[in-house]
Amino acid sequence: MLGAMKTLLIVYHSMTGGTLQMAQAARDGAAAEAALQVRLLHAAQAQPEDVLAADGYLFATPENLASMAGLMKDFFDRCYYPALERVNGRPYAALVCAGSDGQGAVRQIDRIAAGWRLRPAAPALIVCTQAQTPAAILAPKQIGAAELQRCAELGAALAAGLAMGIF
Repeated sequence: MLGAMKTLLIVYHSMTGGTLQMAQAARDGAAAEAALQVRLLHAAQAQPEDVLAADGYLFATPENLASMAGLMKDFFDRCYYPALERVNGRPYAALVCAGSDGQGAVRQIDRIAAGWRLRPAAPALIVCTQAQTPAAILAPKQIGAAELQRCAELGAALAAGLAMGIF
């Protein structure tokens, strides 16, 4: 027995469905790990106590105007100081649904995670939708099976590492 059941918290925001599909795929991949509780919360619902109760994190956001989504920023704004110095060393990973490169959102998440002294468990996974026109940006997204599989694999790897005590 490796000890008490661990919890993976997946916090996401999605306006057009792409990031939600990615977060759900990661949740499904993580859920295969029986020795782990997986919680999927929208950024507007996630509270400091959710952050404190988790053993690891997966942050999922669209990239808007070269930044993470405003509601993800709001989540971090509300939870940052209550969790500061209380989550040091816990693992995290990020999922970004982007119309172009996604790097701006990744940099923001990585900087916040560094402030929380979280440990990156894997490189950020960026899915690029190539949405460049207003109509394409605002249209509902359908993430392809191969990309969703990558999200599921990231969720499974994070879950396995948590359950085995690697992180």
